[in-house]
Amino acid sequence: MRQRRTYKAIQECHENQGYPIEVACKLLHVARSAYHKWASGKLSRRATENEKLADKIEKIYSESPDKGYRRLNDDLRHDYGIHVNDKRVLRICRARDIRSTVKYSNHGCTRRAKNPQYLAENLLDRQFYAEKPNEKWLTDVTEFKWYEGTEVHKVYLSAILDLYDRRIVAFVLGDRNDNP
Repeated sequence: MRQRRTYKAIQECHENQGYPIEVACKLLHVARSAYHKWASGKLSRRATENEKLADKIEKIYSESPDKGYRRLNDDLRHDYGIHVNDKRVLRICRARDIRSTVKYSNHGCTRRAKNPQYLAENLLDRQFYAEKPNEKWLTDVTEFKWYEGTEVHKVYLSAILDLYDRRIVAFVLGDRNDNP
């Protein structure tokens, strides 16, 4: 339920400080009828279905924790004859913090170079502050792309940062990513 925290805040303000429910609902942009429906404690038909479904999903997950939401949904279809959308199963899994124990490698955009030109020693050891100016400097190269028609153009920015006051000490723009 999306508004659970808001409803709880309204309830606490009303019970503890005697704040009128109508005013609290108006201030928090919540329909009074929605608050009263939540306060009654009755779950909608869909919510009760989701609770039953979540219990079955947890049972399947406890038997084999390597299954993700897709395989859990396959088991619901095959073993229990329950046909629901993958997204609904995913929502329930996220709400109950059900995750597959199988980890897949991250195929992100940043990877370590296979043959780095120069591997620097870790001198900072995550101490990213400096006591005085020009004590610790950091540098990096950033690539910028732009297109003129179908032609790709690139420019590289190399900046040097002083960790004392986080100012750029120097920078160089170039059309090649080389050390000079």
